[in-house]
Amino acid sequence: MMRYIKLVNFEINRFSKIYLSLLLITLVSQFAGVIIVTKSLLNDARDIMKEERLSEAAYITNYGGIDFNHIANSLLFVGPIALSAVALIFYIFLIWYRDWFGKNTFIYRLLMLPTSRLSIYLSKATSIFLMVLGLIAFQIIILPMENALFNSNVPEALLSEMSISTITVANPILSLIIPSTFTQFLISYGIGLMIMSILFTAIMFERSFRIKGIIMGLLYCGIAAVLFLAPVLMEIGNFYFYPNELFGLMLAIGIILTGLSVWLGAWLLKNRVTV
Repeated sequence: MMRYIKLVNFEINRFSKIYLSLLLITLVSQFAGVIIVTKSLLNDARDIMKEERLSEAAYITNYGGIDFNHIANSLLFVGPIALSAVALIFYIFLIWYRDWFGKNTFIYRLLMLPTSRLSIYLSKATSIFLMVLGLIAFQIIILPMENALFNSNVPEALLSEMSISTITVANPILSLIIPSTFTQFLISYGIGLMIMSILFTAIMFERSFRIKGIIMGLLYCGIAAVLFLAPVLMEIGNFYFYPNELFGLMLAIGIILTGLSVWLGAWLLKNRVTV
């Protein structure tokens, strides 16, 4: 267990500089977005009131108030979230291939460690999942601060104040990464874990069989996608499932695919990937 924890810590430390950069970019960009977009919205509102000779009350009646949705939908706000998501998806591949193609071919030393290769597999998966949770936690922490800054910069007469829960529900991206219920959290991040385990297994196919492995990996990803979406595809045809039945089927298939992918990926790493 201690070796597994040390491996997780090692993997996180290897990505720490890029990870901290993502956090810093998110912090600076989103707070800059609050200031810049708020100023732009207020200037537009004042221009309209001046041109149409409206009072603040009349402006609210005709155009509505200014709320945080304008900030949450801006590029400066959602851009860092998208960048972080792309970076972590890319890291799913980098976390393995860096060990093979790095300067010192580190995978040889890693696979020779006196520990189970399953621990190596799980440590890489765990480190990525922990970094995802860390980014989400960071967003949850700074979102109330951004909302407070926005509320303080908008005149009370023009402000449509929103709670944090309302902001997360109203914005599609925030509602995806910050689910409103624990069940939705398990569904969203359970699917993420499943996709990561499938991609890990595809990488193990490629590392085990090279060119043939690429084809095998792609086939595995395709078959897994079809199996997971099978209940939905069946509904398009002549089959009908009640919502609870559809959820139960997809949950069961997702758990099976995740378990199968972890087992198969670990088996390939142990028996087919050699040093």
